[in-house]
Amino acid sequence: MALSDSQIPPDAQHYLVCGIEDCERNCQFYCNPCHQPMCEECKDKHQKCPKTKNHEVVPYRQRKRQIPVVKCSDHPTKDIDILCDECNVPLCSKCSTMPVHKGHSFTDLETIYTEKSAACRAEIQKVQTYFMPTANDLQKEIKMDATEIKAIMDSIRSSMRDEAKSLKKLVDEVTSDNIEQVNKMEDSLKEMLQSHDKTYQDYISYLEDLVKQVQGYLSSTQLQNNLIIFSLSELLKIRPIPETTKPVPPVFTAGQYCKEDVAKLLGTVTVPDTKPENRKIKPMETAVHTQLKLTRKQKKHDKEKSDVKQTLSLSSHVTKVREFTVPGVDHVYHVSLCKSGRLSVSDMNGNLIQTDLQGNQLQKIQLTSCGFGSHTVTQDGDLIYTDNKVINRITLDNTITEFIKTGGEIPLSIHSSQINGDILVGRDGKVTRYNKTGKEIQNIQRDNKGQELYDYPIYITENINGDICTSDSIKEVVVVVNKSGQHRFSYTGQGSKIHPWGVCTDLLGHILVCDSYSHTVHLLDQDGQFLCQLLTEQQGITCPCSVCVDDENNLIMGQSNTNILTVYKYLQ
Repeated sequence: MALSDSQIPPDAQHYLVCGIEDCERNCQFYCNPCHQPMCEECKDKHQKCPKTKNHEVVPYRQRKRQIPVVKCSDHPTKDIDILCDECNVPLCSKCSTMPVHKGHSFTDLETIYTEKSAACRAEIQKVQTYFMPTANDLQKEIKMDATEIKAIMDSIRSSMRDEAKSLKKLVDEVTSDNIEQVNKMEDSLKEMLQSHDKTYQDYISYLEDLVKQVQGYLSSTQLQNNLIIFSLSELLKIRPIPETTKPVPPVFTAGQYCKEDVAKLLGTVTVPDTKPENRKIKPMETAVHTQLKLTRKQKKHDKEKSDVKQTLSLSSHVTKVREFTVPGVDHVYHVSLCKSGRLSVSDMNGNLIQTDLQGNQLQKIQLTSCGFGSHTVTQDGDLIYTDNKVINRITLDNTITEFIKTGGEIPLSIHSSQINGDILVGRDGKVTRYNKTGKEIQNIQRDNKGQELYDYPIYITENINGDICTSDSIKEVVVVVNKSGQHRFSYTGQGSKIHPWGVCTDLLGHILVCDSYSHTVHLLDQDGQFLCQLLTEQQGITCPCSVCVDDENNLIMGQSNTNILTVYKYLQ
């Protein structure tokens, strides 16, 4: 009979064989006095034998460990097998009778050895099941931190280069304007000097003509009508030399600046004055159980997700599954799906409502500010939402706490990454990334040509490949960058312009975009290629505003003119 898991010794490689000669059955028991592993049949025989019937036979795991055989130095024929409790010295049985140990108590050395061995094995088990895996996890976390730091530093370097390019562009523009101004000044001065030059050229011509005229009268042989005789004063009445002004050239005053001034323009890198957090170490008594449970759960979830993804494809038609009214809101500007079977819905009047999937109101929060993509669900299932210049967190027990202060900027949109737990926040002109603890780690503003990526990103989401997708209502474009902040593509509609609102992604990497101009929902692949108009006016769509995909891969769509949520099946 094979050993059960509880019977197999920790140092066994396959299974133990009975130690009785010619018996090859599996070992289950152990005779402590004989130090002999036994099968069940041999154990019965051993206990029926008159010589060994009083031997202590125990399950194999409870056996006493046989101590190493060491001969006594004073009594070479005797083994050291007892411990003097007072002297704490291993002895043989003959030594215990010596006068030096008279009246002392003794303990079987084999019993002590067994207890100590068990304690050592227990410690080894702790090392193997807790300390080593925990240390490995922390080491992996450090490697992940190193990768994350590298990505952050790459992003900072890229942002610095973009800032430098932008500043250089401004410098070039200002220099060009200044040179153009100098050119105009030069043209004006040249025009004035040319006018002065013509004045003196005309005057010199007048003088030359006068000289010729006087010389003509001087060389004349006639006296009649000779002006020298009759009108000399008129003839020699010379016009005065014209007066002109000397030009005043412009003066260039060099800009007063230093390296520190340029550094201020280009921005600075600072380390936040935040105390580093200690890495979390799970309690030893729960770590192994929790890790095993999470590993099995994650593997099951990943397998289910992978299986679903492999079998999913676009359906040939879209089917309305159901619709329900959301109480407490006038319209649906944004919807988030919670893991606890809840929906969070907000409108433009500052109402944030949590409902179940049947539309029953569970909680209502009145916000001081209203937003578009103003709430999202974290990996832990908590709802986080923007309220003025603060991001709050609602736990599953409806406890509300302040999570992130955004300073002087009001967040327009927010999304919690289901990949790594990072928080993505859309603001005026940029997207900011926080880690799951609320620490700011990245700002995305410009493409690699120094052009502004965003103006007013009112909805934001993340794709399965880590791409960040935003809809910009002022630029009227869907902007997609990779996780490092590098611009991948922008979507501006098909033929005519698009006015994008709600945006979400699905398990296949599709990007779904609400277009309030054409009253449609566009479907793109993860590289920005237009696939189709998933929902149109022919299906009763009038003002699509918000979209999300539920756990059954159905599309949930809300509109800005009604408080009704509609659920569609578009994947098969």
